[in-house]
Amino acid sequence: MRLAVRYLAVRDRTSAQVRQWLLRKGAPSDQIEHTVVRLSDLRYLNDRAYAERWIASRVAGRPIGYKRLRAELHAKGVDDSIAEETIREAFRATNEDMLARLALDSVQRRGRRLTAIQSVRFLRQRGFGEETISRMIGDRIGNEGSVHDTEHAGT
Repeated sequence: MRLAVRYLAVRDRTSAQVRQWLLRKGAPSDQIEHTVVRLSDLRYLNDRAYAERWIASRVAGRPIGYKRLRAELHAKGVDDSIAEETIREAFRATNEDMLARLALDSVQRRGRRLTAIQSVRFLRQRGFGEETISRMIGDRIGNEGSVHDTEHAGT
């Protein structure tokens, strides 16, 4: 228990991260589960709250899309159902289109102009969905063609 509390004192962690860390430290499985349950009861561990904080910090610092958020939370060990629910809740206040616009605007503020193809790649890397990307590119190029037509034109 002391090991886990010290591990949590450094920064916020998920239950899965604590389990993995304790396992690497050689703790027996039954003790690990007991510790994780106890830490959850004491509110030192809360994967939903962790996901909410993670999403808020990621979206505020560098706008990313639904897919990327989901992948990052999954990599942190957050249960898929918790990740889906928290992302949906976060996107009630701000939608993916707005985040995609912010992401594209941040590139332009740094003095870089992206072509339609570069914008598509950039937004995909940031985890935005194809429908969102299509709307953003349509806005940017005045609906002169779909994202897919624009993308294939450059290949």
